[in-house]
Amino acid sequence: MKRLLLVLCCLYASSFAQPEAKISNDQPVLTIYNQNFFVARERFPLDLKVGINEINYAGVAAHLEPDSVILRDPNGRILQVLEQNYRNDPVSQELLLSFYEGKTIDFLVGHGERQDVVKGKIIRSGYVPSGYYAQNYSQPAYGQPIIEIDGALRFGLPGQPLFPQLSSDSILKPTLTWLLQTDSTGKSDAEISYVASGMTWQADYNLVISDPSGAKADQLDMIGWITMKNQSGKTFEDARIKLLAGDVNKINEGTVSNRIYAAETKAMDAAAPAPTVREKSFDEFHLYTLERSTTLRDNETKQVEFVSAPGIKAQRIYVYDGAQLDQYGYYNPDQRRTDANYGTASNTKVWTMEEFKNSENNRLGIALPKGKLRFYRRDTDGHLEFVGENIIDHTPKDETIRVYMGNVFDVVGERKRTKYHVDSSQHWMEESFEIYVRNHKKEPVNVRVVEHMYRWSNWKLMDQSHDSRKADAQTMEFPVTVAADGEQIITYTVHYSW
Repeated sequence: MKRLLLVLCCLYASSFAQPEAKISNDQPVLTIYNQNFFVARERFPLDLKVGINEINYAGVAAHLEPDSVILRDPNGRILQVLEQNYRNDPVSQELLLSFYEGKTIDFLVGHGERQDVVKGKIIRSGYVPSGYYAQNYSQPAYGQPIIEIDGALRFGLPGQPLFPQLSSDSILKPTLTWLLQTDSTGKSDAEISYVASGMTWQADYNLVISDPSGAKADQLDMIGWITMKNQSGKTFEDARIKLLAGDVNKINEGTVSNRIYAAETKAMDAAAPAPTVREKSFDEFHLYTLERSTTLRDNETKQVEFVSAPGIKAQRIYVYDGAQLDQYGYYNPDQRRTDANYGTASNTKVWTMEEFKNSENNRLGIALPKGKLRFYRRDTDGHLEFVGENIIDHTPKDETIRVYMGNVFDVVGERKRTKYHVDSSQHWMEESFEIYVRNHKKEPVNVRVVEHMYRWSNWKLMDQSHDSRKADAQTMEFPVTVAADGEQIITYTVHYSW
């Protein structure tokens, strides 16, 4: 029986409806986007007095967008924010050195097993604000400290600096500070929401190809993983995590709407195993929710299996697209029509592709997030061998997935032009081609020969040797079967008029 760890939106019937899992008020909630940013929602205690209060909240993400911060009291108490300040310069050796520029401090200097204390005056600290690195600036010239010892200047620190004390203005973590005015007193929880960069997720799919004896089609066993990467500068303990798939418009310095906090309805297919991730349509995107709370540590990569589907019916496709057109990408329509050599260069490579339908009848039928598909095939000794990979875009259910995996070793193509005639006064031209497909395998293969009618938009085929089908306004496909150790020759003439 198929096993899908994502639940289809179409299965969200009222007969299966269940209440959403209760989230503790103390749990952080993360919504991670696959565009290197996330939205965090956290709670922290407030103890306010009537009037103006100074509130510090340490421990927000290091790459927070200050203008995205929303602070509110879930109990409805009115909080008037008179001022908000964000500091992201936690105490470091370089920062403390900058506080003592022009002053003399002690340095612990090692001499083998002996350590001495020497005094040095800090001429230049070498402190570089984090903004330089955040904007990918190179190390500035003044980034090296200069210390004066016994009247001599030296670049670099002579030893470990021993600071007398922390500055009163020092912070240990990125910190938000508010001046809040309220007309009521008492303790309560405050809720803070904000957008920050430095966190992303992606989908990865491993597919094992099998071709049962006598079968004309492949079968795929798919395992899908969600991979989350946290480089936000903060660890989120016991967090509820949601993942949003889709192309969300995000301005680099802008903010993101907090509509992701809208109420959610959960349901499950009673016949399916308990899922680790649930999926549903959300706005114009798809939202995936991890069923279990988890800790996402700073600089950690975490993976969760989210789809497992054996026995997917697939088809191996061979495609020969012989015209090398990439080198003419800058040509306009007139150049394509007037350059006699356009499209005559060819290649011999035949593509191998794997095609399958993302449908419920094919043991899928789910919204597949953008990600990398890796294909494996089991050798006769039982070992899995890697046979190709590629990227798919966000793929809705019931769409066909076609993945290029590489070039076929034992099937080659050849393409050449046999006739070319232009009558400019009568506004027409004709071109004729011969395409050879040779199969060196021990079994016959089906090949789709693709030809592009690239000269002009008004065209028709003449004298074609094989049946063809129109793929789009300027593309034709000639499906042919090539016998074992055999060859097929496709010929046609195309007539253009303008």
